[in-house]
Amino acid sequence: MSGTSSERQERKTTPAGARADRRTRVTVLVALAANLVIAVAKAVGGALSGSPALLSEAAHSVADAFNEVFLLAALRRSRRPADARHPFGYGKERFFWSLLAAVGIFVMGGCFSFFQGFEALRQGTRETSRGYVVGLTVLGVALLAEGVSLLRALHQVRRRGGRAALRDPALRTVVAEDGTAVLGVVLAIAGMVLHMVTGQVVWEASASLAIGVLLVYVAYRLGREARDQLIGQAADPELSGRIRALLRAQPEIDSVEALFTMKLGLDSTLVAARIDLAPGLDSERVEEVADRIKRSLAATFPAADQIFLDVTDRPAGEARQSPAATGERGGA
Repeated sequence: MSGTSSERQERKTTPAGARADRRTRVTVLVALAANLVIAVAKAVGGALSGSPALLSEAAHSVADAFNEVFLLAALRRSRRPADARHPFGYGKERFFWSLLAAVGIFVMGGCFSFFQGFEALRQGTRETSRGYVVGLTVLGVALLAEGVSLLRALHQVRRRGGRAALRDPALRTVVAEDGTAVLGVVLAIAGMVLHMVTGQVVWEASASLAIGVLLVYVAYRLGREARDQLIGQAADPELSGRIRALLRAQPEIDSVEALFTMKLGLDSTLVAARIDLAPGLDSERVEEVADRIKRSLAATFPAADQIFLDVTDRPAGEARQSPAATGERGGA
């Protein structure tokens, strides 16, 4: 086996989700450190050079730094155990803080970039040769730092299974931020170089506006995904299909009249099924069968940690209504 004895012991005693969170926390901290340093450098460089694109990138980095703080809060708070007020746990905290990060990108990054671009067009900002040197130097260092942070995030994505790892809103947000930051720096460099060559501020203003459009788009995509998860997104169709197939394979189940799933967190899913059992089972047998089926579901699908079964004899068309719609409670 690879790794030291202490590392092997940690893998045995620490849940997989907690280990993944620990690695994600390191990735977020790397991004936070990079953004804090870069934000200061860009702000100073933008003030000295008067570059609207550089000031837009400074606002972008400040927004990213605040967002990393939100993501650290998400990682810590979403792992709290369930209690009386939140019987299904705090997994959705991850989605809430991810939504705040998207709002931060939109307001602090996108809106300020638009402001800088329009101001540059209105005032016709001019830069000195010294300003160009300062601005391009800062942007070059920023590109290197943002690139290192992005590579760290992409490395973790590969370690956690590639595309599937991006279901984690914290990791997804870091990858989106770092990728956007690298592209934003490239746009700022292009705008500054064209401004320097042509003497036309429209190029740098256009770069600032393009950065704003990019940030608003990324904020919209991240916000939409967080919204879907906050309001109760179903599990992916493949998982739902496998759960339904397992239920149908049980000899005591005549039919699965309805199946409802909802993501409660990164690795927590609620499963509620309305099933029609084979005739002839007495009440004690029904309870025993239901317990066995729930244990089988939990063992096969570890993420399905909240399982509810409702036995019904109603027609399938009526049974397909959700429990909330029928006003019913209970189940096995």
